[in-house]
Amino acid sequence: MSPQVVRIFLLILIFGSVMLAIEGIVGWLRASRGSERAINKRLKMIRSGIDRSVVMSRLRRDDRRDANLPEPIAGLWRVMGRILHGAGLSASPGLILLVMASAFTVLMVSLSAFVYLGGLGFNLGKLLMIFVFSISAAFGLPFLVLSRMADNRRKKMEAQFPVALDVFVRGLRAGHPVASALDLLTKEMTDPIGSEFGLVTDEISYGADMRDSLQAMADRWNLQDMQMFVVCLAVQNETGGNLAEILENLAGVIRERASMFMKVRALSSEGRMTALILTALPVLAFVALFILNPSFYLDVSNDPAFLPGFLGLVVLYFIGFFSIRRMIDLEV
Repeated sequence: MSPQVVRIFLLILIFGSVMLAIEGIVGWLRASRGSERAINKRLKMIRSGIDRSVVMSRLRRDDRRDANLPEPIAGLWRVMGRILHGAGLSASPGLILLVMASAFTVLMVSLSAFVYLGGLGFNLGKLLMIFVFSISAAFGLPFLVLSRMADNRRKKMEAQFPVALDVFVRGLRAGHPVASALDLLTKEMTDPIGSEFGLVTDEISYGADMRDSLQAMADRWNLQDMQMFVVCLAVQNETGGNLAEILENLAGVIRERASMFMKVRALSSEGRMTALILTALPVLAFVALFILNPSFYLDVSNDPAFLPGFLGLVVLYFIGFFSIRRMIDLEV
């Protein structure tokens, strides 16, 4: 056999070996990613060795420290807690608010030092400008990002809920009791609904009433579909009836309602996008322009009309923000 033939044969073997190795690696990655998607956060935490009571406390976000805080701060604490729960983040509201407050302090001190050391002069207008910029950058932008994450996860929960009802109905028709059918959802459904139903089953196993646990889940997410599900279970428990048929009809109603809602969203998409741009663009433009060219605002801060004009713009922005939010708040 000639050396040329041997070289060609070796090259073919190397090529085949490399292709098989790449195919094996790609298959392993797909399988590992598929297994990651097939399991929810609660099951991951339990698999890692965390006690179920600790898992339940973390998912439920047991935090009563807002009870000892004054009402404005306690209200902000509760709002941030709901946003973080909706976004699926494990950080506490106190930590996020502390980071935001620290960023606000750093920005205020840094910008004040820059204005003072730069010889730009210091007056009430510049102080107000620095304060508004620090609030927008330290609190406004993170709040917009977290709210967007929470809205996306809420939409995913709404899309998963009819599928969860179908799995629950199949479990009931297969002969499982209600508690066992709920436990089936914790193993078959991905996040966020898989962990939420897992939290319900853990609360039931620790002695809580099923309706109370389901009602607490519905209150955490504030979804009408979950409220109807809890009402169906409560009515069936009191009066009897075919629960599988009731929930199957409920799943159909939820899907038709979701279809109608998507049609409404499609028809109102232009208005909602306009509202998003009108509410986010002023904040983003102000922050970006102040970072790139701070003298654009600081040079006119000495004008007597600057202070009332700037305060008026801030007030008008918030009036427009809440008005637009009310107009695009669609109920179907």
